[in-house]
Amino acid sequence: MGPLAGLKIVEFEGIGPGPLAGMLLADMGAEVTVIARKGGVALTKQLGGDVDFEILQRGKHRVVVDLKQPEGVALALDLLGEADALIEGNRPGVMERLGLGPEQCLAKNSRLIYGRLTGWGQDGPLAQTAGHDLNYIALTGLLGLTGGRSDPQRPPATLAGDAIGALGMAFGIVSAAFEARSSGKGQVVDAAIVDMVAVLGSIAHFIHAAGQIGGSQPSAFYDSPFYDLFQCADGEWISLAPLEPHFYAQLMERLQLSDVAVKAQYDLAQWPALKERLTSRFRSQPRAHWCALLEGSDVCFAPVLSPMEAAVHPHNVARNTFQTQPIVQANPAPRFSRTPGAILQVGRQEQAPLLATVAVDRLEQLRRSGVLA
Repeated sequence: MGPLAGLKIVEFEGIGPGPLAGMLLADMGAEVTVIARKGGVALTKQLGGDVDFEILQRGKHRVVVDLKQPEGVALALDLLGEADALIEGNRPGVMERLGLGPEQCLAKNSRLIYGRLTGWGQDGPLAQTAGHDLNYIALTGLLGLTGGRSDPQRPPATLAGDAIGALGMAFGIVSAAFEARSSGKGQVVDAAIVDMVAVLGSIAHFIHAAGQIGGSQPSAFYDSPFYDLFQCADGEWISLAPLEPHFYAQLMERLQLSDVAVKAQYDLAQWPALKERLTSRFRSQPRAHWCALLEGSDVCFAPVLSPMEAAVHPHNVARNTFQTQPIVQANPAPRFSRTPGAILQVGRQEQAPLLATVAVDRLEQLRRSGVLA
């Protein structure tokens, strides 16, 4: 199922963006085999708490291999010999020290696409240092744009860094796989989160160059009364973003603010007073009132929802954007008309298809010796 059916991926267990990249590929039909660590990953357990189901593992096969033993490395190389691509998210040099670097793996399989997903990239002054989502966004200059002239605001956890890196890794693998169809050769894909955040921030850099964000003047995106979040009487929040004058005019009409001069929308001097007025207006009624008045119109409106509220919102239900079992999770995207993606819940007791290429007696010996769980 899915447009990537037949593509075989080996994912070395990691945290965050690497597993997300593997999930995106699995959702589109790729056969993803995770070479997992004995004992799992500490941060994954810490962040996951008591949740039994891990979304990022959906649709994947899992094999626990002790890569500290030579036999475990040999088994991994054999599996890679049958794969189309590899995903690893270790610090630069770790895979080489294990005997699983690009040189060794491409010698085993010259068509292999070797995907390296890190925060800072394979080289540069920060390549060997630790970092997380928030740090990568900060270094690109984009976090400095999120607060206008005031303190920068934090974006949603993992969304603007780790998730962008995962998407870049998946895009890189598919691009390299497309090229390998004609060349017959594999290659290394260096998907650094900091690079992907920078390139996907191109629109923001363009707006910054035009003086609309991050400059000395108030910004429509951070200081205006028409691109902001507003709290309602019940403590819930709504979002408004009518940047265009004709959408802004509709908002003023629906709010019955006939005295507001629509043509003066971008008159900076009027922004503070109007923002105070809108803040007071929206605090006068609960969120449901404003949804009934504004949702479905062209005023660029949406309520700020919790994950469960988002899962049952009529628009998301109509598009089948989410499913709620066993926990709230998004269905595969983008959508394909002929080869749709799908969530396949692969049982952990089910043997990974790639292991079928290994002799049965060898597998039994590896299990007895503790190399393979």
